[in-house]
Amino acid sequence: QVQPVESGGDSVQPGGSLRLSCTVSGFTGNSPCMGWFRQALGKEREAVASIYTASDYKVYKDSVKGRFTISHDNDNHITYLQMNSLRPDDTAVYYCAAELDGSCGVKMVAGTFNDDFAFWGQGTQVTVSS
Repeated sequence: QVQPVESGGDSVQPGGSLRLSCTVSGFTGNSPCMGWFRQALGKEREAVASIYTASDYKVYKDSVKGRFTISHDNDNHITYLQMNSLRPDDTAVYYCAAELDGSCGVKMVAGTFNDDFAFWGQGTQVTVSS
């Protein structure tokens, strides 16, 4: 069974940094597309960043541009979300998602993928508070 697994969530002060990691169990190799999402208490889940791993093409939510960086280690099959300059409104459960259909990359570049990930992790809590 394909299952993304997140790690790295923690409590930090405003202005701090965290790096989230995601591996995909039940699948050998690199998932063509990976994404990070978040859901704050009482709010809907929202996309944070996505990556087409074969080309390193990336998409970011406007509010995290310049602060967050998504990356993928092709050798170790790990997807990261480096989060800098964290703010209280970044507090949320962060989810990793994977898509194994190879067409996702072309769709992502064309803007038609619509975050249609098939596999989702259980989430890791990020709390930003003084």
